[in-house]
Amino acid sequence: MIQLDSKSLKLMIASASNQILNNVEKVNDMNVFPVPDGDTGTNMSMTFSAAAKSVVDLDNKKSPVEVLGVLSKSALRNARGNSGVILSQILRGLWQGAEQSGELDVSGVKHALCEARDTAYRAVMKPTEGTILTVIREIAEYAEAHFVEYDDVTLFLKAVLEAGRKSLAKTKEILPVLKQVGVVDAGGFGVIILLGGAVSALESGKAAELEESGKANNKQIASQGIKSAEADTSDIKFRYCTEFLINKDSERSAAQLMAAIKQKGDCMLVIDDDEIVKVHIHTNHPGFVLEQALKLGELTSIKIDNMKYQHNEIVNGSQEEDELSDDETELKKYGFVAVSSGDGLSQLFESLNCDKIVAGGQTMNPSTQDILDAVLDVKAENVFVLPNNKNIILAAEQVKELTDVNVIVIPTKNMPQGIAAIAVFNEDADLDENIFMMNESADLVKCGQVTYAVRDTRINGVDVENGDIMAVIGSDLSVVGSDVNEVAKELAEKLVDEDSGVISIYYGKDIEKEKATELSAYLENKYSDLDVNLNYGGQNVYYYIIAVE
Repeated sequence: MIQLDSKSLKLMIASASNQILNNVEKVNDMNVFPVPDGDTGTNMSMTFSAAAKSVVDLDNKKSPVEVLGVLSKSALRNARGNSGVILSQILRGLWQGAEQSGELDVSGVKHALCEARDTAYRAVMKPTEGTILTVIREIAEYAEAHFVEYDDVTLFLKAVLEAGRKSLAKTKEILPVLKQVGVVDAGGFGVIILLGGAVSALESGKAAELEESGKANNKQIASQGIKSAEADTSDIKFRYCTEFLINKDSERSAAQLMAAIKQKGDCMLVIDDDEIVKVHIHTNHPGFVLEQALKLGELTSIKIDNMKYQHNEIVNGSQEEDELSDDETELKKYGFVAVSSGDGLSQLFESLNCDKIVAGGQTMNPSTQDILDAVLDVKAENVFVLPNNKNIILAAEQVKELTDVNVIVIPTKNMPQGIAAIAVFNEDADLDENIFMMNESADLVKCGQVTYAVRDTRINGVDVENGDIMAVIGSDLSVVGSDVNEVAKELAEKLVDEDSGVISIYYGKDIEKEKATELSAYLENKYSDLDVNLNYGGQNVYYYIIAVE
């Protein structure tokens, strides 16, 4: 095949979706810690398969670029967990690279893979090698180095897949923790499964069969609901998607144009490429935007799409601008959204004036769309989001791209950090001061969890057997034992230091209050100079969450 068309691309997407659904548990088993959490395989399958459903019924007259665009936008909205968000950024890069190339021949596919790599790396503040990022980077590097050797897209992608498999095998040599446990990176493994499913469909002309395990996983995704890339236009605030090129012929800078138009819309993109400037903005005043752009030079390739009525029209300079009423809903100044698992913890957040609770945590990471829906429901100018899980922070950050609400993500990694952050909010302080205080308060919290092992493994020289009781602090295995309260006592001892003042215990739904009270009494007696607070959390997975401040 010389280049990919829409029909073959959709078949590849369907096959990749089936393959990741069939292999959810295999990917989950690659996770280093044997805890019962929302694993990589679960998050990647839910992200990709929900997005794949958005392209199934697309007309084959849609171009391959348009198909990738729908897939990318839906993946962003359905992204769950860090691996799901990074996967959505890989798909976004594929789409943008394909859009730049115009067609998906060997050269176009190479360019798309390179954009996928670059977009994925930009999405992560501190990229770690030996992960999904390494795999997509080395796939792109192989494509760059060898694309001139191929005319056939199928043969090229087979070679790219093989390069990816070799890269995946090396991940356990890059990250010591992977080598200790004897596994490759789970996210990278997921990428190879997706790519393998796509390539097999291209070779055989048939999508991979959905196995019984895959059907069960597919039902789970369906029960969660799919967030389509096609947005509801009834509440569009800025109606006209305005795009054009400027052939620069003045000394005026693109930065000056950005400053002039940024208050007139959202989704603004201004790319200055020396002689040409590309502009994209959603606005109610396209005429004003065009007038400002004319100060830089001659305009070409003007396209103005009325998103509300879903048709394109070119607006000339004499057209009268529509006077569109703003949303008349009165917004309060501040609002809060928290991700919480457990009815007791949710009630604690509500008692601290949290507006919306998004159900989720270790066992089920909420999607970007779930968090976005909550943000929009708050009806506030500034909305603080408390992810309360390190695997949800990236998904929360993506919300900023999908709304003009000022979203502030406080990167809380557990529930106690979220509680500490919202507790210090001061209505009378300014926004920057509150952001500083909330981050500082969260950082002062040390937290550990008591849970159980779901498989045998060996971590940092410690043997862990299925069913063992474990205490985890951050990403480190802290204690292994057989009695829940005894492990919790050892965990508290590791958390408390000379600067500690408060111990907070949150007991889960599988712990009787009497047992939790025994633990609390023990800690009160041992640490008589500290305040010990016992709270019902009601969380799944963790018998206890213990926080020390």
